Amino acid sequence: MNYYVVGANWSGEKKYKDFYLHGYWEMGYADKEKPKLAKVRDGIRPGDRIAIKSMDGQGASTISIHALGIVKKVADGCVEVDWVVTELDRHVDSHGCFSTISGPFTLSEEKNKAWIQSVFCI
Repeated sequence: MNYYVVGANWSGEKKYKDFYLHGYWEMGYADKEKPKLAKVRDGIRPGDRIAIKSMDGQGASTISIHALGIVKKVADGCVEVDWVVTELDRHVDSHGCFSTISGPFTLSEEKNKAWIQSVFCI
């Protein structure tokens, strides 16, 4: 199982409530605009964990976690998600997660264990 942290701010429009109300997540960019991000997204598999984050402000070393979910399916640029926890306001170290999609993170890497728990603990 892998862990991903994803953004939900499209040019200033916060989309995270729409995502978890409708059971999905998508990038907000065409694949050809951000091919590296599309490749990461396409590596997500059913059963992986996903968290929606936002930045805590310019220069901040923390991010806010808004929702936690379990991936059901990835197809046609859309990640179908069972959002199990929503309306969170959890502030955690950014761990470098400033991009639209960050990951995969695994528990097998010792440096990730405590951080993954701080993000994904229910």
